[in-house]
Amino acid sequence: MSQKAKKEEVPSALEAKKEASKTQKVEKPKAEKKKREEKGVHALYKIESDKAMRLRPTCERCGPGYFMADHHDRYTCGHCGFTRYKRT
Repeated sequence: MSQKAKKEEVPSALEAKKEASKTQKVEKPKAEKKKREEKGVHALYKIESDKAMRLRPTCERCGPGYFMADHHDRYTCGHCGFTRYKRT
């Protein structure tokens, strides 16, 4: 075979490989979306019989009006950094 014939075969083999990869696409199953937690004031209060109950504790240092963040093992104040650990 001459070198021209070899050069012609190589591109055709690469093109065939590209075409084969294009046709063999596999669709992945779509993941279910997670339900988002409520944000804002709705997550801080619960209304029962015309009264608003606080769902999270207030900071002991900062006083009322500063809610503490609810983590899995502790409560933390975002204003002053005070941390209160939950009992397990």
